[in-house]
Amino acid sequence: MQHTAGSVPLDNDSMYAHIFSFLGLPLSRDLQDPSVGAVVMGVPYDLGTSGRPGARSGPAAMRQASANLRWEEMRWPWGFALRERLKAIDFGDVVYANGDSDSMLQEVEQHAAMVAAAGKTLISLGGDHFATLPLLRGVAQHHGQLALIHFDAHTDTYDEGEKYNHGCMFYRAPQEGIVDPSRSIQLGIRTEYERSDHQYAVIDAHQANEQSVADSVAAIRQRVGDGPAYLTFDIDCLDPAYAPGTGTPVVGGLSSSRALQILQGIADLNIVAFDVMEVSPAYDHAQITSLAGATLALQFLYMRASRL
Repeated sequence: MQHTAGSVPLDNDSMYAHIFSFLGLPLSRDLQDPSVGAVVMGVPYDLGTSGRPGARSGPAAMRQASANLRWEEMRWPWGFALRERLKAIDFGDVVYANGDSDSMLQEVEQHAAMVAAAGKTLISLGGDHFATLPLLRGVAQHHGQLALIHFDAHTDTYDEGEKYNHGCMFYRAPQEGIVDPSRSIQLGIRTEYERSDHQYAVIDAHQANEQSVADSVAAIRQRVGDGPAYLTFDIDCLDPAYAPGTGTPVVGGLSSSRALQILQGIADLNIVAFDVMEVSPAYDHAQITSLAGATLALQFLYMRASRL
């Protein structure tokens, strides 16, 4: 593309210049544009964190790391260029009153509902995992009860009686009727939970690592079916070797390669919204975790584009 002197290219593929937005996508809040199919939104929140803090900086870190992904026009191993099928925008971050979790809940739910009602697919960048609860609430306003596809080291089904906690979301969501656990599945689990009355199907980390990718994909597809699904990916599903920068790292997790392969295998499911959570760059090294999170978000965009 030709540019006049002093102009700034809007299709910038530089890995170091103008890295303000995710993948260099246009910064926009225009949800009325019919050509836009996906919206990337940051949720810089970590007041529900129980361990190491810092996930509020996750959205900015993933945006910065995504500059490393700009140069590849056609992401391997997908057989098409993303920009040829799907137009996406970076919506920026949800802003809430400082230190006010109720404000966060209200603002995130409202924004998620607005994006879903506009017919766009929402990809959210976190932020601690508690932010997924208002995201689910907002998306369910438009799509109804959701199946949950949940990648994590923890089930997050704990009832500790705390109002704000990043381990309670998937205990509360079925109680609110926004998630159907009978159609939901959790992958990579490797911490304790009450197995006797656990409502979700579980592929624990040992099983996910030992069985074939095809077996994991088949189990997800069988459980979730054709209804609307929400995919949430806590970065600590990955082994700390692949994602050290997170609040509650647990060894023995999935490799980034295995996770990406599983995601590609379920691309044609009716996944209406995605998120990647718990990137805490203060504990990261050389952007390893931020790059993993950004790559997962890019994978989500390709998954959505593959259905067009």
